[in-house]
Amino acid sequence: MELNYKEFGQGEPIVILHGLFGTSDNWQTLAKQLAKNYTVFIIDQRNHGRSPHDDEFNYQVMANDLKEFLEQNWIYKARIIGHSMGGKTAMQFASSYPDMVEKLVIVDIANNTYKGGHESIFEALMSLELDKVENRKEADEFLKDKIEEFGVRQFLLKNLTRNKNSGYEWKMNLPVIYKNYQSILEEIEVEEQFEGATLFVKGGLSKYINEENFNTTQQVFPNAVLKTIKNVGHWVHAEAPKELLQLLNVFLK
Repeated sequence: MELNYKEFGQGEPIVILHGLFGTSDNWQTLAKQLAKNYTVFIIDQRNHGRSPHDDEFNYQVMANDLKEFLEQNWIYKARIIGHSMGGKTAMQFASSYPDMVEKLVIVDIANNTYKGGHESIFEALMSLELDKVENRKEADEFLKDKIEEFGVRQFLLKNLTRNKNSGYEWKMNLPVIYKNYQSILEEIEVEEQFEGATLFVKGGLSKYINEENFNTTQQVFPNAVLKTIKNVGHWVHAEAPKELLQLLNVFLK
């Protein structure tokens, strides 16, 4: 599977993995800052952005996608950064292919099985009649009743794109993502410990990482440290880009 990606800068490689419903562009601003010292790749994971769609959708196949991507680009060891779903992909990759990871950064997710919370988003997106939508503003108005947060709607609507018939379609493979949503909530399949340097970054207002699940996660990543950025939620890279960049610059050296 040839994943869609963008590349910035020169130097040792960094690969950044976005979260559920996201695209590589979510990390472009931060990637360009990191590119002052590294070659940075931001990629669309399968069934997201402009990468291929496929019926298989779980962390092992996404970790295998990452391995294939690195080999296609003649990279055999890299610094890996992942947020949320992308963080679990990064954890799976580090457990499956530890020799290919120089350093690991996981943003606001633990190796934990979560209860969910995206059901209302799925319902809203799947109820949007794309063949009747004439513009993004109209789509936003429709979603407003089901998704109150303006920022969340704008994030989701980045997935909306015009099709060949001048209508709209989702870039992401929404039916397959929905069908395999439970797999995304589950913890990774641990193959072996990753003993390399690992940084977990928690949003201070987010509940995705807590003391209990971080202690469990450390059993797989024994050299992991946890840093918290105060007064931000799950979207750490969007809410506190300067603070996150500062942490990354120190850790990734």
